[in-house]
Amino acid sequence: MNGVHDMGGMDGFGQVEVEANEPPFHHFWEGRVMAMSRAIGANGGINIDAQRFSRESLPPPVYLASSYYKKWFLALQQLMIGRGMVGADEVAAGHALRSSPPLQRGTFSLKDVARVTVRGSFHRDVSTSPAFKPGDKVRAKNINPTTHTRLPRYVRGHVGIVERINGSHVFPDSAAHGNGENPQWLYTVVFSGRELWGADADPTLKVSVEAFEPYLDPA
Repeated sequence: MNGVHDMGGMDGFGQVEVEANEPPFHHFWEGRVMAMSRAIGANGGINIDAQRFSRESLPPPVYLASSYYKKWFLALQQLMIGRGMVGADEVAAGHALRSSPPLQRGTFSLKDVARVTVRGSFHRDVSTSPAFKPGDKVRAKNINPTTHTRLPRYVRGHVGIVERINGSHVFPDSAAHGNGENPQWLYTVVFSGRELWGADADPTLKVSVEAFEPYLDPA
């Protein structure tokens, strides 16, 4: 979807501040939020794409004012309320007010933690052949969906060169909305800086984007 989260290619936000020796988490609660996200993904049926779409759906003032893991927390809360896993009244109270509905995949114990914390593979076999090969010129489609997409706005409508075929993978645009995995071929497409930002751009700049086949047309 189009939204304030899609900042790629935009200016005016200043330099990225790099923190020396940055820890994995700045606060204890951030680790708990990550653990909750992994747990609900593994056992509650809320996949990574649905979680990403929920983050994208946060109101712009909230999104811009929130830290990385606060976005995760607010998005997870939003998803769980929307799916009836918790009630808004329970969130306000800070504790359960009724029995929770059963998790889609049951509960897990300490022995399952290692399995849950290992990221699964999104590669899937398909019966079709890739439509493009390395060296092909392609144009990223100019799409503006209200649903989830992994195609950045700044490359839409622009021409690039296929550099690599990365196999076929779960299609986030479908998986985010409960429409099945719908696996699609995934490509690395290279765009020149001048193609994306015009004649004043650095002529040596190139940007590589991983783009699914439905995002691309022959150029």
